Amino acid sequence: MKVLIAGLALLMLSGCATNGQSPWAALTSPGSCAKPSSEQELALNLSDDLANEGKLHASLANLQSLPDGLPQVRQRKARTYRLLGRSEAEPLYRSLLGTCMTAEGEHGLGQLAAAKGNNALAMTHLQRAAQLAPTDEKIRNDLGVVYLNQLRLEDARFEFMTAIELKQGDPLAAVNLVTLLIYQDDWGQAAKVVSQLGLSREQFTDAQARAEKLKGAGAAARKVAAARKVAAVRDALPVSLK
Repeated sequence: MKVLIAGLALLMLSGCATNGQSPWAALTSPGSCAKPSSEQELALNLSDDLANEGKLHASLANLQSLPDGLPQVRQRKARTYRLLGRSEAEPLYRSLLGTCMTAEGEHGLGQLAAAKGNNALAMTHLQRAAQLAPTDEKIRNDLGVVYLNQLRLEDARFEFMTAIELKQGDPLAAVNLVTLLIYQDDWGQAAKVVSQLGLSREQFTDAQARAEKLKGAGAAARKVAAARKVAAVRDALPVSLK
């Protein structure tokens, strides 16, 4: 595994206060969080387990008896609402800014922006999150995905490799790396990553489909850009030459 990673490295995802803070910021000092009690920790862990099992409504139900003054509670509510596609997620993520969970808040806001196709805004939030929590592999992977969507391939490769090295055995960044390699038509290296990182046939197929979709989007963007250039040149010509 270490040899593979070394080799791949050579080759290669509103607050309403006037000061930008949310109403929740007054409940905790900037950069600090109150520690949940042991009973609250149990409820938070149960909520996490349910969410990981896909039982999002049950996960949310286990949070509703906990105090919203705890950033840990708001972060889990925000994540659950985001996965459910609910609008409550954004203000809850914003409420984390200025607390000990600022990185989680920026991460969530980046995920929301990316889901809306706003890659520029997503990049801004995720870059902030990565600065605050540079060893969080999920943040690094998601930043890589946004870079990939923007066709910033070297930046995307760097983030995927970082995520892979931070948490070996997590296939998410590996699948994204394979997507990038297929997009570049580097099938040999893609096959090597699949084999040595133990990805399944389904994961490879998913990466291939995403790469083809990315190629289609890139081709469409190039056509639009070319059409704009032609129009700009035509508009700049003297009347007698049009």
